[in-house]
Amino acid sequence: MIVVQKFGGTCVETAERRELACQRVKDALQEGNQVVVVVSAMGRSGEPYATDTLISLARQVHHGISAREMDLLVSCGEIVSAVVMVQELQERGIEAVALSGGQAGIVTDAAFGDAKITSVEPDYILGHLNKGRVVVVAGFQGRTPSGEITTLGRGGSDMTATALGGALNAACVEIYTDVEGIMTADPRIVTDAKTIPLASYDEVTQLAREGARVVQPRAVEMAQRAGLPVWIRSMSEESRKTLMTCGKKDNLWLYWTCGRPIAGVTSRSGLAQVLAHLPDEREMETTAKAFELLKGISLDLINVFPDHFSVAVDKRDAGRAVGLLESLGIYAGTLRDKAKVTAVGYGISGRPGIMERLVDALWSQKIHVYASSDSNTSLSCLVDEEQLNRAVNVVHSACAL
Repeated sequence: MIVVQKFGGTCVETAERRELACQRVKDALQEGNQVVVVVSAMGRSGEPYATDTLISLARQVHHGISAREMDLLVSCGEIVSAVVMVQELQERGIEAVALSGGQAGIVTDAAFGDAKITSVEPDYILGHLNKGRVVVVAGFQGRTPSGEITTLGRGGSDMTATALGGALNAACVEIYTDVEGIMTADPRIVTDAKTIPLASYDEVTQLAREGARVVQPRAVEMAQRAGLPVWIRSMSEESRKTLMTCGKKDNLWLYWTCGRPIAGVTSRSGLAQVLAHLPDEREMETTAKAFELLKGISLDLINVFPDHFSVAVDKRDAGRAVGLLESLGIYAGTLRDKAKVTAVGYGISGRPGIMERLVDALWSQKIHVYASSDSNTSLSCLVDEEQLNRAVNVVHSACAL
């Protein structure tokens, strides 16, 4: 069986952490697996080979670096990591080879800085695996059909791992990070947050899109299309971990979701609420024109009524949104310093009373709800930003997490 292991930047930034990473590789080999390792650039901003450090280096010379040259530059961080990781493995008697994303067969479009993977050609990797080697792939990057180097955007190494896992028909992907799996809430906000042992692709995607720092959403979508199990865990051998898999209502899921409609709580700050009051009898026509004007702004928590509507936007877009609405003769006001708290769970769908429980809990703590929205896997409320941390704790407690 093939196992793909992805190590984030903090997992390879020091010799001590790379030693732990090598031990996780050795564990997989001892279980009889073939192993593909995906690495991010070493460390975070300020470290010599971190992506942000490389960008800063180039901009010190000239701020207007082209997207093509930027991708060529920032791809170097992961290549350095791959070569160093190979040396660490070989030092421990494990035969290994380093490949760039392009050499690993990851083909993308030409959208430099945020390229989409169009195909994966795994034959070169398979050739090395069949010779008994561990293949270490530089994450976050690929190549166009014409050979240009591209990068995949933030969290791109997660996409590298799940794309390779799907193409290689891997048994699973293991994503190693600096936390013990996906938590029921940000532990910096909720001190009794716990690791979620089992999460569906939909839940993880929703948590990521609503502000949780988990797996990159596009990486989850790739895993879902391939039906690829993904483990999220820390480097410790005894780490608690989250298994991300399908969400089919088999016995396991029936057991897990019966008492747990909510998997976790996440949040996003820096929002503003725009309130629009329609001026005449042509409410729906005017509303349609208003949303046509606002199509260039990301809208959230949309609430539409016969004579008015409200939307939440990034606070930096609030002034532009109001100006666009006023150009139609719509009176618009803004409530600033708002934030969104979201409960996510596979078991929400068809389960009555959950929103009532959340709103009652918030109201009991004098936390005002300005707007709400829901989907099959999420319930969201707009609150004052200064009350956000308290709101997250209240919702977390109300969901019995």
